[in-house]
Amino acid sequence: MEIAIKFTLLIICSYLLGNIHFAKIISKNKDKDITKQGSGNPGTMNMLRTFGFLPGLLTLILDTLKGVIPALTGYLLFGGASGGAMAYIGLYAGGLAVVLGHNFPVFAHFKGGKGVACLLGIFLVARPIETLIAIVVVFVYLCIFDYAAVGSFILITAITLCEAYRIDVAGYDSTLSLVLKLFLFVLFFLTWFMHRQNIFRMLIGKENKINLVGAMKKLGKKNRLAKKEVKREEKNKEIG
Repeated sequence: MEIAIKFTLLIICSYLLGNIHFAKIISKNKDKDITKQGSGNPGTMNMLRTFGFLPGLLTLILDTLKGVIPALTGYLLFGGASGGAMAYIGLYAGGLAVVLGHNFPVFAHFKGGKGVACLLGIFLVARPIETLIAIVVVFVYLCIFDYAAVGSFILITAITLCEAYRIDVAGYDSTLSLVLKLFLFVLFFLTWFMHRQNIFRMLIGKENKINLVGAMKKLGKKNRLAKKEVKREEKNKEIG
């Protein structure tokens, strides 16, 4: 009974946390609605295309933390490092709930994002080293190529395979291993399903592109101009 209560509270709280869309909050502070800009997706890439590098990065960090919190909570709630398979079931139960809350938020008529950053946070808890390596690889990819969705596919597929292999060699009970793999499959399938329109647009050559290098250069130029403006004001004060 105690385990059932823990799972219930974890899933409910994680789902409600997923309903918070930081992209909407950040864009609202800029007097715009991100769901009515660009692709309409309240996620990192649409924020980057619409508002620039820093708002996109901030969205990525906050949405990733949104995945970390329920995954880490579930992991610790069910034993942590000594909990074995149950700890990872708690991790993925909280993680799946937050992704579902992000993708299908009850407070936004079940119209949300795609959950990649949340899933990234989940995998940072489950497979931190492999996830960090995958992030670097995808970052390099996005600096060369313009299709963000492909970067998401590379990231999620690589880490899912690594985690599936870890489950196989961990020596868990066969039933618990199956449950863990089902969690992985649902998260993996859900990511691809939420990108179905991106896949279709890529097939017909109309997928939205992202210029990550250009966005970083634009930010650097903006910072340089700001520094020049500060120096100009300081000189004017000295003259005055």
